Amino acid sequence: MKQLLERVKYIAFDADDTLWVNEPYFRQAEAEYCRVLERFAAPREIIDTLYQTELKNLAPYGYGAKAFTISLMETAIGFSNRGEQEGIKPLTPPEMAEVIRIGTSLINVPMEVLPGVKHLLEKLHKSGKYQLVVATKGDLLDQNRKLQRSALAGHFNKVEVMYDKNEETYRALLGRLGCKPEEFLMIGNSMKSDILPVLNIGGYAIYIPFHSTWEHEKVEGVVVHPNLRSCGSCEDLLGMF
Repeated sequence: MKQLLERVKYIAFDADDTLWVNEPYFRQAEAEYCRVLERFAAPREIIDTLYQTELKNLAPYGYGAKAFTISLMETAIGFSNRGEQEGIKPLTPPEMAEVIRIGTSLINVPMEVLPGVKHLLEKLHKSGKYQLVVATKGDLLDQNRKLQRSALAGHFNKVEVMYDKNEETYRALLGRLGCKPEEFLMIGNSMKSDILPVLNIGGYAIYIPFHSTWEHEKVEGVVVHPNLRSCGSCEDLLGMF
């Protein structure tokens, strides 16, 4: 780890479920959503159909609460139309309003900063050794709002909200930073978005798994790489720096 940190000049953090809690609120929203649509299908079918709608909508709408709300509405209308053909009462205007409320409520969920995050950022910021970056994806306004509400914004030198996180977008990020891959360390909870693309372009990564992960972000198997470290939380990282 010491040799790794001697090379690194930029440390980037994912935001959702790395700096603060996010995914559990989406799972809670899905549970509420299934109750609204319970007369049309079982929860598993509703969630699976919603997931397919989300995947379809990633290209035009991206990630985040707003895109999720659009997918909730689209999926609900599909179930309602199918149900009506089968003699099931379609969704009422109050029920559609509830679907919208479920989605938009995610914009103002409580900000729960994860253990060790604040102390780690304070330590890194005060050291003056590294440029600290937020490298996340999602809705620009939503992510910036969450960063301000978290009271963590002052620790970061730069905030990057990316439309996606892959090798191409990380190379573009490094270009904007003026940073070589071997000078870049990414810390995040998604093996698919935060870790593998950075390793593939020659950077370093620290994987901090979170107990709840969106299906789209899951990677099968164990990843082993000389530039990869894993730990349980940001609290565990304090001693490494």
